[in-house]
Amino acid sequence: MTTLVSPPMTRSTHARETLVLGLPLIGSHLAQMALHVTDTIMVGWYGVVSLAAVVLGSSSFFIIYVVGSGFAKAVMPMVASALGRGDEAQVRRDTRMGLWLSIAYGIVVLPVFWWSGPILLALGQAPDVSAIAQDYMRVVGFGLVPALCVTVLQSYLSALHRTQVVLWVTLAAVGLNIVVNWALIFGNWGFPELGAQGAAIATISVQVMSLVVLSLYAGLLPALARFRLFQRFWRPDWQALRQVWNLGLPIGLTGLAEGGLFQASALMMGWIGTIELAAHGIALEVAALTFMLHVGLSSAATIRIARFDGQGDRVALRQAAKVAVVISLGVAVASVILFLSVPEAIVSLFLDLSKPESAPIVAYGAVLLMLAALFQLADGMQVMALGLLRGVKDTRVPMWLAAASYWLIGIPCSYVLAFPLGYGGVGLWLGLVVGLACAAASLMWRFWRLVR
Repeated sequence: MTTLVSPPMTRSTHARETLVLGLPLIGSHLAQMALHVTDTIMVGWYGVVSLAAVVLGSSSFFIIYVVGSGFAKAVMPMVASALGRGDEAQVRRDTRMGLWLSIAYGIVVLPVFWWSGPILLALGQAPDVSAIAQDYMRVVGFGLVPALCVTVLQSYLSALHRTQVVLWVTLAAVGLNIVVNWALIFGNWGFPELGAQGAAIATISVQVMSLVVLSLYAGLLPALARFRLFQRFWRPDWQALRQVWNLGLPIGLTGLAEGGLFQASALMMGWIGTIELAAHGIALEVAALTFMLHVGLSSAATIRIARFDGQGDRVALRQAAKVAVVISLGVAVASVILFLSVPEAIVSLFLDLSKPESAPIVAYGAVLLMLAALFQLADGMQVMALGLLRGVKDTRVPMWLAAASYWLIGIPCSYVLAFPLGYGGVGLWLGLVVGLACAAASLMWRFWRLVR
C-alpha cells in the first residue's frame, strides 16, 4: 500500500487544526461532565446524606464504566489510523467489534451494581449512605451498556471528524437530565419523590436517548453510508475483535488505575467524615470540569497522531504532538488562576446555602479546591501523554507506568499524609498531586522516547 505523506504544516496550522477538531470534543466532554455536575448540584439541594451517597455511587459507576470504555477509546485511534491508510473496511470492522466488546462487558459486570451495598459496607462506608448508594447503583447499572455503546459511536464519529454531532447530542442530554432530575428527585409536576433514585433514572434516560440519536446518525447519514456500520452487525470478526481487545484492555486498565486513585481517595475521605466526603465530591467535580478540557485536547491529539502514524508522516506527528502539549499547558495555567481566585464562590454553587450544614462544606471544599490547583499541570500533562501514546497504539507500557504512579506512589502518599501524619483531607489531596506528577513525567518521557 502506498504511504501517504501530508504536505509540510506550520505550527499555526497544527494549532488551528487541533482546535478545530478539539473544541467540539472539549464541549462534548464538558457537557458530559455537566451531567454529573447537575446530578451533584440537584441532589445536594435535596440532602447531604443523599449527596454523599450519589458521590459514592457515581464514582463507583465511573470506575466500572472506565474499564469497559477502554474498548470504545481504542476505536478512535484505530479508525483514524485506518483512514490514514485508506482502509475503509477496517473502519467498520474495528467499530463493530468495539460495540460487541462493550455490550458483553456491560452484561458481565451487572451483578456488581446489584450487590454494591454490601461492598460499600465492607469498605467502611456509613450504613445509611451505603443503602442509598445501592439504590442508586441498582438503577444506573442497567445504563452501562448504552453508555458504553454511546462512547464507541462518539469515538467512531470523532475519528471521522464528525465532532459537531457529538457535541450537540451531549448538550441535548444535559437538558433532558435537568428536566428528569427536577421531576423525579424532588417529586415535581406530580411525579414521585425518588431522591437519589430519581437522579439514576434521569441518567439512564439520557444514555438511551444519546444512543438512539447517534445510532440513527451513524447509520442513516448519506455521507457515512459507505462504511455500512450496522450491516450484518451480528456477524463476528474475530481478528478485529482481538485487535480492539489488545489495544482497549490496557486503556481500560489504565483508566481503572487513575479512576481507582480518586475512588480510593473518596473512600478514605469517607473515613474522615460525611461533611468532608461531600466537600471532596464537590471539589473533584470542579477539578474534573477543567480536566475535561485536557481530555478533549487529548482526544484531538489521539486522532491527529493516529492519522499521521497511519500515513507514515513522522515529522508532522512530532510537530502535532508539540503543539497539543503547549495548548494543554495554557489551559492548565488558566485553571490554576481560576481555582486560586474564587474557590468559595465556586463551591457555593453546589449547595443550598440556607441549610446549616452547607457552611462547613463550603469552607472545607474551598481548601480542597485550592489544593486542586496544584495538580492542574500534572493532571493535564498525564492525560495528554496518554492520548499521544494511544495515537501510536502504545498502551501496555503506559498502563504499567500509570498504575505504578497512582498505586505505588500516589495512594501510599495520600494515606500516610492523611492518617499517620495527621493532615486529614489536605494530606490526602497532596498525595494525589504526587501520584499525578509521577504519571505525567513518566508517560511524557515514554512518548518522546518512542517518536524520536
